[in-house]
Amino acid sequence: MDLQDFNGDGLYFDEPLPADIEARLAAAARQYSQGTAERPLLEAWALAPDNLCVLVGLYRFYYYQHRYMDALDIATRVMTIVAPRLALPSAWNEIDDRHLMSAKEHGVGLLRFYLLALKGAGYLCLRLGHFEKGKAMLAKVVELDIDDRLGARLLLDVVTANTGQILPFPTAATAEIRP
Repeated sequence: MDLQDFNGDGLYFDEPLPADIEARLAAAARQYSQGTAERPLLEAWALAPDNLCVLVGLYRFYYYQHRYMDALDIATRVMTIVAPRLALPSAWNEIDDRHLMSAKEHGVGLLRFYLLALKGAGYLCLRLGHFEKGKAMLAKVVELDIDDRLGARLLLDVVTANTGQILPFPTAATAEIRP
């Protein structure tokens, strides 16, 4: 299946946002440079914990603040929310081609979103020093995205070729992957 073969239907940001959520996301965007964006993002999340736009906002905030464990928690939450919408197994490592073909019927855009969350989670695991889990996540994306439309293969190849030379990110020693 070609993960670039979609018409844009069913993208996460197409879902309408309630005005109070939209206002909080706009406030977060305005406040980002002042360092106060987290509060409106958390308020939006409290009001709409399963809203993908809110989760993407939180993920980006945490990622760009180098709060990788928090970003990983959000990526995991995204996969937990999206998997049932696509009729995917709850465990990412159980997904196979058969599931992928079935998920395609629910929307290739949403499927791409899920796989990009998995790729992001894999990358974050690497940044946190959890190399085996990160490599396994990236390998799953590569296995499912045979045309490498999502670009996980190069990242996995670099990690695999340099495993002996990788030093954990300074905060990795104290970070733990949450279930």
